[in-house]
Amino acid sequence: MSEKRKLVLFIATSLDGYIATKDDSLEWLFNVEGEGDNGISEFYDTVDTILLGKRTYDWIMDQEKGDFPYKNKNCYVFTKSSIEDTEYVKFVNEDVTKFADKLKREEGKSIWIVGGGELLYSFMKEKLVDEIIVTIAPTILGNGIPLFKEGDYQLDLSLKGMRTFNQFAELHYVVKK
Repeated sequence: MSEKRKLVLFIATSLDGYIATKDDSLEWLFNVEGEGDNGISEFYDTVDTILLGKRTYDWIMDQEKGDFPYKNKNCYVFTKSSIEDTEYVKFVNEDVTKFADKLKREEGKSIWIVGGGELLYSFMKEKLVDEIIVTIAPTILGNGIPLFKEGDYQLDLSLKGMRTFNQFAELHYVVKK
């Protein structure tokens, strides 16, 4: 049997650990001088499946004016509502552990958890995340939407690599199992 697929969090955060302001703005992130696309294309080529929470999906659709940006990937949006699938997205309301185990057993590339915080918390709490790639922006927001929600879980990590993209610092961790 082939090796299980990896479930990877790839995300940007402020130095003080926020992924967006309280009003969901990422303007602070776009104001930082990066280098090229800061490694996004390289990472994007390693995944064929994308997981999003409904709030993150709605935010992306609003920002992209309805033009879904991940058309060439298998995309799943977790929601508690009953929503009909679209051409590019399957809406799911399943147990995250069973769903992740099923995806990891399928043939393919890595699985990207795009966000948001609630979905990430569910995956972290159940210890389903295999790698974490965090790109840190040299910005302190003081408050906002935290990268890691407070909860009853602990993950021990091993540093796999570090690199910089001008003002951004990327830290790549493997979750110890």
